[in-house]
Amino acid sequence: MEAWRYGASQAPETAEPEKIYSVSELNHSIRMKLDKEFPSLWIEGEISNFKHHTSGHMYFSLKDDQSQIGAVFFSRQNQSLKFDLKDGMKVLIRGRISVYEPRGQYQIYVEQVLPKGMGELQLAFLQLRERLEKEGLFDPAHKKPIPRFPKTIAVVTSPTGAAIRDILNVIHRRFHGTNILLAPVQVQGEGSAKQIAQAIHDLNQLGGVDVMIVGRGGGSLEDLWAFNEEVVARAVYASRIPVISAVGHEIDWTICDFVADLRAPTPSAAAELVVQNGEEILIWFQESSQRLKRAMDQKLARYQETLERLSTSYAFKQPQVLIENFSQQLDELFRQLQNYTKTWIASRGQRLDTEMGKLEALSPLAILRRGYSITTMDEDGALIRRASSLKIGQRIRTRLAEGIVHSEVRKVE
Repeated sequence: MEAWRYGASQAPETAEPEKIYSVSELNHSIRMKLDKEFPSLWIEGEISNFKHHTSGHMYFSLKDDQSQIGAVFFSRQNQSLKFDLKDGMKVLIRGRISVYEPRGQYQIYVEQVLPKGMGELQLAFLQLRERLEKEGLFDPAHKKPIPRFPKTIAVVTSPTGAAIRDILNVIHRRFHGTNILLAPVQVQGEGSAKQIAQAIHDLNQLGGVDVMIVGRGGGSLEDLWAFNEEVVARAVYASRIPVISAVGHEIDWTICDFVADLRAPTPSAAAELVVQNGEEILIWFQESSQRLKRAMDQKLARYQETLERLSTSYAFKQPQVLIENFSQQLDELFRQLQNYTKTWIASRGQRLDTEMGKLEALSPLAILRRGYSITTMDEDGALIRRASSLKIGQRIRTRLAEGIVHSEVRKVE
């Protein structure tokens, strides 16, 4: 009997060689076991290292205080995601655990993501509202005025819903003669948001529409969700036609309400806002007509009183006397003007004589007439003030009151 080898697990003649795995075989085997063990499960954690690849796939880690696991959310699954994933967001994830064989990396393949503590649609609503508000889509400066007396009103809603019936009833009751153009669309479910946006675009291309009501009756958040889609918000913002948003009930608010030029709490209220009450307009016209008539009567009465006063006045009865009085006053004023002119000319003449006398007294000729003379050089006319400035033989010229004397210096003292 052959002895057992020390440490051998079994007799040599019955031992089988241990299987040697390749790396690919091992990863494949582990993946098969994980796929079988964890085909679907919910896991809670916090998103970190989030990356949205250009391919549309999303990659991130899901972690808690002690561990983390990689996650991949393929584009074919994440297209229905209504909110944005961000680092630090706490979520509930449903998916399967498997292995990415080329790297031997086990991870969760995400099929559904829900925000923890808040509904998916509510989070999506808040995120979109914040983003569009930052872009300026809610800016009051962009909002257009609603025409007071529109001839043609377009309504973008379901042709079979309660909203269109309520709008038609209100408009028919308040004002006859308004044209209603219905753009029938689906207001909930897949593809409804695109239909609403396309209808808004088509009405702008059509022309002839004065104002547009976009809305539907009440419902849950899911029912109203088409009016929270970004494609509808951007269509309303781009519309050249003023838009009234009338979605749900008074407590319901949608993204469409924030972007629209005017928000109505209900479709019926939208019809009341856009169409004036015919009876109220008629009453207004009647009251305005009466006020105008009273004002005209009062004005005519004042004119009549003025005319009667003028017709009994002296000027109206004796116009010739009035003209003669005016003529006499004119003659009197003319005589006064003549007297004033003569007096003014005389006073100015006396003043001129006085000033002339002053000038004559200051004239050098007057000084000469008193016996003085002025002597200058004969050559250059320089004034001679001192005898020492003259030389024997120089010719000088002396100006007297009457005449000039030319002489030659013989002696200087």
